[in-house]
Amino acid sequence: MILRKRKMWSAIITAGFVVITIIALFPIVSLLVASFQPASVLMRDGLTFLINPAELNLDSYVAIFSEEASQYWSWYGNSLAISAILIVLSLFFSSMVGYALSMYNFKGGKLIFVLVLFTLMIPFEILMLPLYQLMNDLNLMNTYMAVILPMIVAPIAVFFFRQYALGLPKDLMESARMDGCSEFGIFFRIMAPLMVPSFAAMAILQGLMSWNNFLWPLVVLRSSDMFTLPVGLATLLTPYGNNYELLFAGSLLTVVPIVILFLFFQRFFISGLTVGGVKG
Repeated sequence: MILRKRKMWSAIITAGFVVITIIALFPIVSLLVASFQPASVLMRDGLTFLINPAELNLDSYVAIFSEEASQYWSWYGNSLAISAILIVLSLFFSSMVGYALSMYNFKGGKLIFVLVLFTLMIPFEILMLPLYQLMNDLNLMNTYMAVILPMIVAPIAVFFFRQYALGLPKDLMESARMDGCSEFGIFFRIMAPLMVPSFAAMAILQGLMSWNNFLWPLVVLRSSDMFTLPVGLATLLTPYGNNYELLFAGSLLTVVPIVILFLFFQRFFISGLTVGGVKG
């Protein structure tokens, strides 16, 4: 009887996850279908799964690899560069801050952590105006540094690394100190290798955040050749004309880097999130 109930609940849970997966994949599938349809069909029918095979073509992908779409690949390169730099800097600084808050007892440490938690509760739209003024005062407007700098130390990353580091054995620190290892040496040589799952998990989350970031680059960037991919794709929809061929095919190709990033770090992702979520 108990075994039958377990099988029944297992089937229900599995069916629930299948439904959730279908719902999650629905936008991607509809985007894939739209990328093979002419703009005239999309204007007439919108996004639909009622496909006429005779109307399907590769014109969108031919257009995106043509010389006319060179600006699209410039936006693509901008997003790749910004995301890569942001991931590296965010992991470096956020891990050090989170590690320090968990491993060292210093005056004001708890207050700093409370401020980090408080910052998590503030919507970015509220912080955007002072950040804009700061970037303007530093003469960083219309530069990639203006996009990257405010995002380097993310509160969610600091919180995550602190929670993960709480589960690290402090005895290793004492042993390393007795051997004459410096505090930076302890972190980089001993503790950081133990935090690899947390680095992988945050690399995916921070990469996804940076890759999809639309509002802040829209505010600080002015030149079209410096736009990131989300901002650049948004400019394809104007009151004077809509380049649907480039928009749908280009939007579908934006998924590729995130999929590659997840596949590269997937074996660490679940363990990193699980351990980081329960320690402390």
